[in-house]
Amino acid sequence: MNECSLKKIVLIGAGNLATRLGIELQKRGCEIIQVYSRTGQSAQMLADILHVPYTTDLSQLNEDADLYVFSLKDNVLPEVISKVRYTGGLWVHTAGSVDIEVFNGYTPRYGVFYPLQSFSKSRVFDFSKVAIFTEANSETDASALIQLGSLLSSRVVPMSSEKRRYLHLSAVFACNFTNHLYTIAFKLLEEHGIDGTVLLPLTEETEAKIHEMHPYDAQTGPAVRFDTNVIAKHLELLNDPELQSVYELISNHIHKTHTK
Repeated sequence: MNECSLKKIVLIGAGNLATRLGIELQKRGCEIIQVYSRTGQSAQMLADILHVPYTTDLSQLNEDADLYVFSLKDNVLPEVISKVRYTGGLWVHTAGSVDIEVFNGYTPRYGVFYPLQSFSKSRVFDFSKVAIFTEANSETDASALIQLGSLLSSRVVPMSSEKRRYLHLSAVFACNFTNHLYTIAFKLLEEHGIDGTVLLPLTEETEAKIHEMHPYDAQTGPAVRFDTNVIAKHLELLNDPELQSVYELISNHIHKTHTK
């Protein structure tokens, strides 16, 4: 039984986050009553998964929802918000870097429901381990969002927009930049006929370490000890000037960090 006051939910957006969030909310007893997306294909795809109606017209949004979840790209969020008519429900966005006040002037009830995770539509994972960060412009709605988050996760944290901006910035370093470095590493191996998956035990151990120690203490490699011979050999192997710049920049920053 869903004890949360935010029982009826409209999903505005049908991307990766909206898909996984909609599925999980439905599993926990919430009623997804409608899906909106600008494109009919995306809207129908998620609506079919959730077995709910969909629309591509913001003027046709269901007016009976308790919660409207705006799960959209940051650059289109303000425009979409401006086109939605307030009907009494709580409006929240799911963005890491967008201030809660993006809703101000359009609705008296608004907030943020930000799950800190990298989402893919088809990838299933344990949502209970995902930290969810919440914010609202009233104590009543703040409590309701915490209650909603607790249906999904064991870690729900109230957080201001100011702090959430730094959280999102840190997440880009920890996740997006790290994954790009994986891409570079795999490409270097594949160009020389080596299976990139040979790196997986190394990356798994590196990730496991930070569950037990601070990343600063886990740092190893030629940069931390500033082994100039190895660094020079690596730079010579890199034919791409951009990759050389990336290698030098990161190596120099690691060295400076560990000589302070």
